[in-house]
Amino acid sequence: MRKRPLLVLSTVAAATLLLAGCSGSSAPESSGTPEPTASSSCLADLQPGTGSDAVTVDGTGAAAKVTVPAGTEIANAERSVVVKGEGDDVMPGDLVSLRYQLIDATTNEVLSTSARGQDGVLPALLAVQQPQQMVDPTQSTVFTVAAECLPIGSSVVLTLPASSAETHPSVLYIETVAELPTTASGSDVDATKGMPEVKLDESGSPTITIPDGDAPTETQVAVLKEGDGPVVASGDLVTVQYRGVKWSDGTEFDSSWGRDAEPAQFQTTSVVTGFKTALEGQKVGSQVVVVMPPKDGYGEGEINDTDLKGETLVFVVDILGTTPIEVAAQ
Repeated sequence: MRKRPLLVLSTVAAATLLLAGCSGSSAPESSGTPEPTASSSCLADLQPGTGSDAVTVDGTGAAAKVTVPAGTEIANAERSVVVKGEGDDVMPGDLVSLRYQLIDATTNEVLSTSARGQDGVLPALLAVQQPQQMVDPTQSTVFTVAAECLPIGSSVVLTLPASSAETHPSVLYIETVAELPTTASGSDVDATKGMPEVKLDESGSPTITIPDGDAPTETQVAVLKEGDGPVVASGDLVTVQYRGVKWSDGTEFDSSWGRDAEPAQFQTTSVVTGFKTALEGQKVGSQVVVVMPPKDGYGEGEINDTDLKGETLVFVVDILGTTPIEVAAQ
């Protein structure tokens, strides 16, 4: 059976960080977009070695051919820079676009690539800690370790030792393309009558004002900013900023802005129906406001201070990235 990329990356992530002399549990907390300063802010800041230096890369972009010469020993997590870019340094917690290939270091089989993204490029929210459950390879801290502490535009080779006697070592090749905005970058759209009013402060954080009148009985979505990026499809892993308030009294109950504006990631199929409806079919770079009745939120029921049942909810969502989920070959 072909090795599954999620299994490969989830099993080697912790080992890679331990081999580098640090662990995910002791990594600094994410604060959205950390300042690219001291290397101590990096998870590992890995150095080159004989294993990573032996890997060859011919070409760039989607056409890059990554080869691990026969007999190459990969016993440690090592990182060699193929090309050093000229942009700002990449740090844990950053949202970037990149190309990648994950290679079986024994067979040179390509296990996973960014080819499923538009123009072979995918967004990656570089994890500070390994997620408890990954749905896409780009969520692994291995991507952070590969890209961190180097300028945008760099390409690197990262060697990943085998996690057991039954597995093969791997090589991750990454090219960072650009740092992505953490607020909606699309063009303003005229407000829709009857929808909540949304105003943004200088940082892009939204304030939501509920209109007079009864809440709608069906989910309503309005575009506030129109992006020009890839379209969000059902089941995609989306990267967003959001704020949610209750229609009944305008109080906030959840917000990525309340967590130092750290973007959130989830599949469109793992959220309530109203949120799913708001995201799917929209373009990256867009900002939308959605009003969802209880049937498309958290259901009917008695309203109380700790329960969203029976509440009509309002969300403002900045759509920062979308990643088609990779289907593992059997």
